[in-house]
Amino acid sequence: MSEPIRLVLVDDQAMVREGFAALLGAQPDLEVVGTAGNGRVALETIAGLGSDGRAPHVVLMDVRMPELDGIEATRELMARPDPPRVVVLTTFDLDDHVFDALRAGASAFLLKHAPAAELVHAVRVVASGEALLDPSVTRRLIAHFVAARPEQRPTPSALTALTERETEVLRLIARGLSNAEIAAELVLAEQTVKTHVSHVLTKFGLRDRAQAVVLAYETGLVRPSA
Repeated sequence: MSEPIRLVLVDDQAMVREGFAALLGAQPDLEVVGTAGNGRVALETIAGLGSDGRAPHVVLMDVRMPELDGIEATRELMARPDPPRVVVLTTFDLDDHVFDALRAGASAFLLKHAPAAELVHAVRVVASGEALLDPSVTRRLIAHFVAARPEQRPTPSALTALTERETEVLRLIARGLSNAEIAAELVLAEQTVKTHVSHVLTKFGLRDRAQAVVLAYETGLVRPSA
């Protein structure tokens, strides 16, 4: 991005907000344009920034907050035109709030005690339009809660909208493969893979790969034990 990545930090603990603001604001390509202590204030802050032409590209969103939590705040943000990317923050990885936030449209989640370099990397990846999918963490979280909530799964018939190739691509997305890795696996051009990924997202109204992974597990295309 030619301009700095604009960030809004949302957490009910002032020390966490201030610490993240100091860390991220020190990066030459990042700019903290706002902070908020709960989801309701965050929505108001983001709306105000948008009207001033300084809408954030990425929001770091705590999931557990008073007044309005990160799940509902994320859901409301996703309903707005041209919403920012959301990275949800949590204190432990198997958090059902995080799973619900991913379903609501968040592009990634991070543990609050993650190394500083990991936080900065996540912001840059998500700002570039990608979802941050760590096969050892994000897929484990999704698999855990899909297995625990069988009554909430879409039926496998939902996948009939996909072609055979698109189904293969979705399965590999759920395994955490990048477009380049999928292209190598299926012996396709990377641009062709990008087209298949775009078709999968469009057919189900998904924002990015994180939601595609949720869909793959919920429909049973990929099993939690896989």
